[in-house]
Amino acid sequence: MNKDIYLPTQWHELPADLKKQFTKAKKLEWLTIAYLISVVIVMFLTMSSSQAMKAAWLEDMLSMVPATCFLVASGLFNKKPSVKYPYGYHRVFSIAYQLGAFALLAMGLYIFYDSLVSLLRAEHPTIGAITLFGREWWMGWVMLLALSWSAGPAVLIGRKKLPYAKHLHNKVLYTDANTQKADWQTASAAMLGIIGVGFGLWWADSVAALFISLSVIKDGYTRLTSSVKDLVDQIPTHVQNEQVHPLVGKTYDYFKDLVWVKDVRIRMREAGEIFFVEVFVVPTSTDNLLENMEAAYHGVKKLDWKLHEVVINPVRSLEQHAGDRAAAKALRETS
Repeated sequence: MNKDIYLPTQWHELPADLKKQFTKAKKLEWLTIAYLISVVIVMFLTMSSSQAMKAAWLEDMLSMVPATCFLVASGLFNKKPSVKYPYGYHRVFSIAYQLGAFALLAMGLYIFYDSLVSLLRAEHPTIGAITLFGREWWMGWVMLLALSWSAGPAVLIGRKKLPYAKHLHNKVLYTDANTQKADWQTASAAMLGIIGVGFGLWWADSVAALFISLSVIKDGYTRLTSSVKDLVDQIPTHVQNEQVHPLVGKTYDYFKDLVWVKDVRIRMREAGEIFFVEVFVVPTSTDNLLENMEAAYHGVKKLDWKLHEVVINPVRSLEQHAGDRAAAKALRETS
């Protein structure tokens, strides 16, 4: 390999204020893992033969996957680009996001199958008693306390992570935070199942587990489709929804308003938390073209820290660079 012919992208560093937020986000993820380990232990010790408790326990175990993936990726994404990896390692977040989504979807399908079989077989869960402080207590009360521990702190930690996820444009952190914020739904479903068993409704436990499995499947499917779109270079979107990121329009408007630009089109893709941009400009004149392009490059980079790599291509016509006939026709109509 002739290393002299390659030009790796610039090394990316977060702005100073976002570095602090990133550090705080990592601390929250470590706190999440420590907290979830305690939840998994408590849930395991109290779940008895309850399908709902088993489903909630499995979901809590899986909840550690996004946090773990984020911490692993955070140690790799900022490595300097090399000849072998000229675009850097930013997509480790997208890969981590996809791995977590796949694990979640697979486990959701397993919980659904296991709970459905239990319901069809009419398996009656047994919730016994436990002796504490010299008295006998219904084990269901202990289960309800364990579920409260699995939900309450999770909601608070999830809410704490959300602002960091939005500012850092980190989808792994955002989905992790959003899932934790909604953990009360899983806990509530399991609680209803246990209370139902206490009132003699044996099927309530399996129905609650089925509800939990559907929630897990939905989260897994949503994350998986989103991660696939990122990896196939979908246009950048918000972390919280599928709407096009406003930087796409801002970047286009910036070049459109330059006096030396007659017409412009852009391509933009996201790699983890940053964007790579290709700009195709039709200049009004070739006079001072290099100077104008250099000034435009430095100017557009000031729009937002996420615009990491911007490549400006001067062209005679945009039509020849259109990806298909429909795009070429649209260009002719707007020219």
